[in-house]
Amino acid sequence: MSDDVLVTSVADGIGRMRLNRADKRNAINEPLARAILAAMEAFDSDDAVSVIVIEGTDGSFCAGADMGEALAAAEAGDRRFNPSRDAANRVASSEKPTIAAIDGPAYGAGALLACGCDLRVVSDRSRFRFPGSEYGLVIGAAGLTGLVGPVLAKELIFTSRPVEPDEALRIGLINRVVPAAEFEDAVTELATSVAGASPLATRWAKQVINAAVTGGEATGIEVQADLVLRGGADHMERFGHATKRVTGRGPGGGS
Repeated sequence: MSDDVLVTSVADGIGRMRLNRADKRNAINEPLARAILAAMEAFDSDDAVSVIVIEGTDGSFCAGADMGEALAAAEAGDRRFNPSRDAANRVASSEKPTIAAIDGPAYGAGALLACGCDLRVVSDRSRFRFPGSEYGLVIGAAGLTGLVGPVLAKELIFTSRPVEPDEALRIGLINRVVPAAEFEDAVTELATSVAGASPLATRWAKQVINAAVTGGEATGIEVQADLVLRGGADHMERFGHATKRVTGRGPGGGS
């Protein structure tokens, strides 16, 4: 793992990765992208990880792709070179719940990375920007449309204008905004809540919701999830405890 550009940890069911290129405002270059890919593989295969949190450093989530590296690749004629997109796509493909902890700017590829997560918590000193049109590119249009709808997505993509936290919350781009002083506690509180849920249920729920958004067969997947989960050991233990808490009747009719 590239500890110089990415720092990872696992505790209490939460896998954390911290972008650590503070001198470049956490711009994603190829080494950082590779580190993100490796961390996602490790977290996805680790049963001790129920939820994945991606965060930045020093008041910056991610300023986007490393522009110097990207320009050099374009000048060399490498049209397929896009490590920041690869990293964001890998995050989006995870079966596990993912949270973007955004404290500071999330621009370009940083906004794309954030939109690839399931949930987004931002501090009140954060902002989003999708500058692809300004640069002659398309960055984040697909993911943004699924979050805010086509009308707003077109405005934000066509104009490249910044989105402040209050607007981001109002249009559905983020889940919550908190004061910077309360940011870390808010992220941990949300991650702990998600980690406490059934890992099997959250994975199936994520698949159902994603299918509903993208036009897949969400109802059929939900029926399949019910058949797989209902009566399983995880369901029986969790539902048994909940039933006893509500009715006083424990598993097997015991009290």
